[in-house]
Order: sequence, then structure tokens, then C-alpha cells
Amino acid sequence: MVRYAWELPTRGDSRHVGSAPRHRGGWGPGPTSAVATDIRPGRFGPFDALDQIIAGAELTGYDSVIAPYDPHGEESWIVAGNALRQTRHARVGVGFHPGFGTPVYAAKVSATLQRLSGDRLDWHVTVETTDADDRSRGDRTSVAEKYRRAEEFLTVAKGVWTGAGTRGGGFAGGEFNFAGEFYDVIDGGFDEAVTGHAFPTVHLSGDSEAALDLSARHGDVHLFELSGSLDTSVQELTGRARSLGRQIGVGLRLPIIARETTDEAWARLRRQWAELPGSAADPGGGRIDDVTFTGFEHLGHRTSVGLVGSYDDVAQRISELAAGGIDVFVLSGVPHIEELHRAAEHLLYRTDPARVLA
Repeated sequence: MVRYAWELPTRGDSRHVGSAPRHRGGWGPGPTSAVATDIRPGRFGPFDALDQIIAGAELTGYDSVIAPYDPHGEESWIVAGNALRQTRHARVGVGFHPGFGTPVYAAKVSATLQRLSGDRLDWHVTVETTDADDRSRGDRTSVAEKYRRAEEFLTVAKGVWTGAGTRGGGFAGGEFNFAGEFYDVIDGGFDEAVTGHAFPTVHLSGDSEAALDLSARHGDVHLFELSGSLDTSVQELTGRARSLGRQIGVGLRLPIIARETTDEAWARLRRQWAELPGSAADPGGGRIDDVTFTGFEHLGHRTSVGLVGSYDDVAQRISELAAGGIDVFVLSGVPHIEELHRAAEHLLYRTDPARVLA
């Protein structure tokens, strides 16, 4: 069954274009309050915008919402905890990198969130971070070291949760031991605290050999970006996982602009493009084919390549991708609250596998 997620904004609806054209929930000037859900007239704070998006995703039937890792945005763990508290059915993904804390601490925080939410927490682990982000956090690990650290991180986190995957020791009565390159755990574990609770579903990403290898061993879902090599990467990943006796879900990050007609969708794209500071170029240069466009990162998305077109055409492409093995679609659109409702009302029902599209 295909699942749909919506990626939450952690800096408001605009990450790059500034607060003037689309100010909602951001950190720019405006009549905002530092207090969430401030009932005083005229007060609307940044978390009120997030609350509306989370509630909208739950009410319109998305399977999950994702609080992505953003070094310059709101803390994803706090956003995810808030989302879990507000929802009853939707899963909630928290984005983070393994250097944010120890795997034992991450597992403990997650155990509490699972107990709070009825096991609806997902992990979205970001392994490769930018040089600027690394410098700001004092992280001097190389890319190769990041992947070795991520593997140990996931091994230890699962180990203190379940007792599986120990190295240099064993697990009995809540005692987990591990001696590795980055982590050294003695008598770790949570005893009865996690009994009956599922370990978070692990989402990973990346196209490199190291990324695919890590996902094949430790991932539950691997998120790709739309590219010409997508089919090859999916086959490579599933083959590696199969050789290890594992199955892994495949997802796709997908920005969208969908309207009744293709002309309306492109008119919307051009209006957003015109809001970019100093932008004069026509976005038509980013058109890859009749539905695919590259350049979404300039409009506040985390992924460059997405879909622009009529509801029928975009739904047809999504259905084709699903038929090709994509299990999870992580959608995004700005402004968020309007676009998630628009996609739910006009787009998602068209992608029902039982529906034959013209």
C-alpha cells in the first residue's frame, strides 16, 4: 500500500525567499507571539502555523508528517513531540543526525515518545551534513567516518532497546554492552521501559555506495530524490537488502505544484519564481519533461526535482512511480496549509491503484 507523508516547515513557509512575500510561522518581523496558541486577538505565533499544518495533515488523511532536521530551524525533536501529542492516527517522523547525542539518549527519548503516542514515531536519520553545519557544531568527522558512526549509532540504539546486535558483550536483564570506534556502552538497556513498544521505523537516504549499504543493513525505508537513475538505485538497494535476508521500503521526496490544468500549475510556479529576490529569469529552463521540474530548492523545498502539472498528469506520474516500486511519497508544497489540503482533495484520490486514469 502506498503511503503519503507531508514534510513540515521548521522555519515557516519560506526558507529562502524571505518573510515579506509569504510570512506565516517564520522568524521574521510580524505580529507574532512567543507563546504557542496565544488566544489574545491579533496574535498568531510560529507554532500556531505548525499546529494548523499538523492538524490539516491528520484530518485530510496523510499517513504521516515529518519534522526534518534543519540546523537553522526549530528543533525537530520538539516539533515531533508536539505533533505526536496533537495527532491520534498519523505517524510522525523526526529528522536528526547521529552526532546530536548518544544513541542511548536517542533511544531513551524515543521510548518516551513511543509510550506517549502508541508507537507512532519514525526516525529520519541524516548522515551527510554540510561543511558549514559540521563546523558550527564542532563535528570534524569525514564522510566515511559519518557512515561508520551512523552504523554504530543504529546498532547501539537498537541494542539497548532489544538486546540485538551486541559486540564485545551480551544482553541479559537490561544489560547491553558494546565496544566500537565511536561508542562504548557498558550495562546499557531499559529493562521493562520499552517492553511491548516498537523501535522507531528507520528512514535513511542518499545515492552513494555507503548510503545504500547502510540502508540495506539498518534501514526500514530509504528515501530517494527523483532522477534518471532512480530505477537503478532502487534495484541496487533492494538487491543488497535481499542478499542480507532483509526487505526495505522505498520512498521518494517529491515537491509538487498541481492545479486543474497544466497552464494553471505553471502560472503558479511563475508567480512563486517572481517572488525570489532579484529573480528575473523564467523558470521554464528547469523543465525536464512535461511534468518534471528542477529548481524547487529555490522555492523553499529541500529537494530540487519535483512535479508541476495538472492533477491528472501529476497523479499519473505518481501512479507510475508507485507501480515501479515506490512505497512512500514525502510531499511538500508552499504555502503548506493550502497545498496539503489541495493535494489531499484533488490529487491523492486520483492515485488510488484501483482507479484507471485516462
